[in-house]
Amino acid sequence: MSVLPLVFTSGWASGINAYAVVLLLGIFGRTGLTDEVPAALQRTDVLIAAAVLFLCEAVADKIPYVDSIWDGVHTVVRPLTGAVIGALLAGQSGSLSDITAGAVGGTTALASHFVKAGTRMAINTSPEPFTNVAMSIAEDLGVAGLVTLAIFYPVPAAIIAGSLLVVGVAIVVFLWSRIRRFLRRRAQRREEKRLAAEAREVTGAPPR
Repeated sequence: MSVLPLVFTSGWASGINAYAVVLLLGIFGRTGLTDEVPAALQRTDVLIAAAVLFLCEAVADKIPYVDSIWDGVHTVVRPLTGAVIGALLAGQSGSLSDITAGAVGGTTALASHFVKAGTRMAINTSPEPFTNVAMSIAEDLGVAGLVTLAIFYPVPAAIIAGSLLVVGVAIVVFLWSRIRRFLRRRAQRREEKRLAAEAREVTGAPPR
């Protein structure tokens, strides 16, 4: 059977939480629940690193504005992880070329990453922190559920992941006006800090 549905779903999940995907796939492989997971993802050092980074993301992802900074840092990490996982899965199964699988995994991860980052920007326009926490938990549960489903039922999981990606893009487009306000407000704060720093340098006043 083609590994493409699993590559697509893991790519979508990597765009949301790459470390969770690596951790889950590694655990599934180590416990013998599937033969689809390559040995590289089952290594102890890889699992430990993924677990530590997953815990870091679990905290950062629930703090307003910090989550957007974290997303910005992972604009390269998540698509790259999706591409690497896709290529490794293809090499393990032999039913799809590494280049094709890497392209599918990386592109899907990039798309879902932008949906996640855009949604968080819109959420951060609200001062309360509870929406961030709820969204983060929902994303983590979604990633865990879909990756698990993809191991045993890859085609239904890929269909769900594709549907979530389309819905997510539509939501980001709808919320784009809020996202633009968030970006303008953040740029304004940076400009105010820069002007304040310049004023302190001119007057010799101590930093506040």
